[in-house]
Amino acid sequence: MAEISAKLVQQLRQKTGAGMMDCKKALKETDGDIEKGIEWLRQKGIAGATKKSDRIAAEGSIETYIEPNGRVGVLIEINSQTDFVARNEAFKALAQNLAKQAATADTVESLLAQPYSEDKDKTVEQSITETIAQLGENIKVRRFVNYSVQSGKQGVVDSYIHTGGRVGVLVELKCESEATAKTEDLKTLARNVAMQVAACPNVEYVSVDQIPTQIVQKEKDIEMGRDDLAKKPDNIKEKIVQGRIDKRLKEMTLLDQPYIRDQSTSIEELVKQTGSSVGEEVSISSFTRYILGEGIEKKEENFADEVAAQIGNK
Repeated sequence: MAEISAKLVQQLRQKTGAGMMDCKKALKETDGDIEKGIEWLRQKGIAGATKKSDRIAAEGSIETYIEPNGRVGVLIEINSQTDFVARNEAFKALAQNLAKQAATADTVESLLAQPYSEDKDKTVEQSITETIAQLGENIKVRRFVNYSVQSGKQGVVDSYIHTGGRVGVLVELKCESEATAKTEDLKTLARNVAMQVAACPNVEYVSVDQIPTQIVQKEKDIEMGRDDLAKKPDNIKEKIVQGRIDKRLKEMTLLDQPYIRDQSTSIEELVKQTGSSVGEEVSISSFTRYILGEGIEKKEENFADEVAAQIGNK
């Protein structure tokens, strides 16, 4: 067998756009022949799949995975080009498997490099490429976050998925004992807090003291420059600005929100009520909210033109 050099792999990659591992395997299978390597990739559907990798993927699904013990959880966004593919069973299975596998990854890159849980002979990236070839659309793992209750600590991780996978939330609560971590009271609180976060898109922090000082200063600068305060004495202006800032900061924090199921109760009060019920201190450690496709610039195309273009490319 001919020696498969890095330079040879790179040449095949430049010609096909396929991944490094796929190119290396193709060359091994074809005794280092570039042209046969291209044919091998095409037969496997890989070369065709890579051509789709430039297409904008802004649909898809947000998935979650919670370990049975409730101490580890994952929130992941996996994108496709259309909602139609996002509803496909192959896409759903891939998304669910990757949500579970992301519990042991630190970054998207490290996740893609792992052996795929459903086929250890392939990497996650290779399995995604095969699914792209199967479904005919670009698929990308955009982002994920995993929470884990630290060793020696107690708490619970839970999640909530809203509107068919278009909004997802992961939360972590802390408590003092293992017994409390296993109670339905704490699990119910975690689920209700996750639903609250999903319903409050402006909330970014758990409490006011978590808001960075530069954010607070920016809000103050904005308020100090408002026209309606221009003619106010400095001492009056300061009081008005402080009041406005306090209100704005509370709008950004979870604990200060009215509970969606009982507007007369704040989330802070809800947490304290649960603490009283279980007989120990309970707190919200952290949360993450994903909105599907948020921040991705979607390319608008005429459907008829798109079909015509695809026919012309065949």
